Amino acid sequence: MGRIIALANQKGGVGKTTSAVNLAAGLGILGKKTLLVDLDPQGSATSSVGVSKKAQRFTIADLLIGGCRSDNAVIHTEFQNLDLIPANITLAATEFDLIEKEDAEARLRRILSTLRDDYDFIVLDCPPSLGMLTINAMVACDNVIIPMQCEYFALEGLVQLMTTIGQLKRRYNPRLVILGILVTMYNGRLALSRDVLAELQKHYPDRVFHAKISRNARLSEAPGFGMPVYYHDDCSQGAKEYLRATKELLERICC
Repeated sequence: MGRIIALANQKGGVGKTTSAVNLAAGLGILGKKTLLVDLDPQGSATSSVGVSKKAQRFTIADLLIGGCRSDNAVIHTEFQNLDLIPANITLAATEFDLIEKEDAEARLRRILSTLRDDYDFIVLDCPPSLGMLTINAMVACDNVIIPMQCEYFALEGLVQLMTTIGQLKRRYNPRLVILGILVTMYNGRLALSRDVLAELQKHYPDRVFHAKISRNARLSEAPGFGMPVYYHDDCSQGAKEYLRATKELLERICC
C-alpha cells in the first residue's frame, strides 16, 4: 500500500509546488513508483511536468465531484516512475461544490484508496490556503511536509498550520503525522535566514529537514520547460539539494 504525503502551507510563494514536483520526481528517480496529485486550481504542478492544463478531459475536479473513475484521470508523464492527476482552474469552483457534499472532507481519501496499491508514494500538492481542498488532503494523507521560507511571517503562519493539523488529526485522521519542515529559498549569507532557521531548529528540533533548498536559477527555470529540475539540469545545486531532501524523506519514513 502506497504512502500518501501532502505538501502544505497556507502561505503562498514558499516553494510548495516546486517541492511537491521535485520530491515526487526524485522518488521516481530513486525507483519508487509515484503519483503526483495537483490540488491547486492554478495547476502549476500539472504544467511543471509538461502536461497542458487546458487539454485534459478529466482532472482532480472530476474525481472529487464523482464525474469519472480514478484511473481515467491518471496521466503517465515522460519522467521516470512519475504519474499525474492534473488540475486546472475548474477546481476553484469544485471547492465550493464540496461543501454541499456528504462527507465532503473525506472524498479525496476515498478516491485515493482505489489507487494506493498501484504506487509506492502519492504526493499531494495543496493550494496555498486552509480550505476544503487542503482539508481533504490532510484527511487523506499519512504524512505532511511543510515547505517554509526563512521569513518571520512564515513562522507565524507555521503556528496556525500546526494547530490546524492537530485539530484535523484529532477529528478525522488519527494516523496523520508531520514528516518534517523543509526549508526553501534559503540564503545562508543573510542573517534573517540564519536566524529563522535557528528558531525553527530550537522549537522543532526533530522536524526540520537537514537538507535545505537554496535559491537557484535552474529551479526557477525548470517549470517553464515543463520538467522537474533533475531533467532540466541534473548537475545544478537545486537538483542535488532536492535529491538529498528526497533521500532524507525516505530515511524519515523508515525511522
